[in-house]
Amino acid sequence: MAENKGLGDKIKGAVNKVKGEAKDQFGNATDNKKLQAEGKKDKAKGNVQDKVGDVKNK
Repeated sequence: MAENKGLGDKIKGAVNKVKGEAKDQFGNATDNKKLQAEGKKDKAKGNVQDKVGDVKNK
């Protein structure tokens, strides 16, 4: 079970990366700079959560 300590963080990270990519792409398609920025922020947050999950699994 120790190998799954970071699973929750990795799942949250994946969700935020997908959500961020969707916002970024929609913002790009509609020329909405605010939405693009939110998307980039969500993707960055997802990347950090993913790395936290990796660290917890070590």
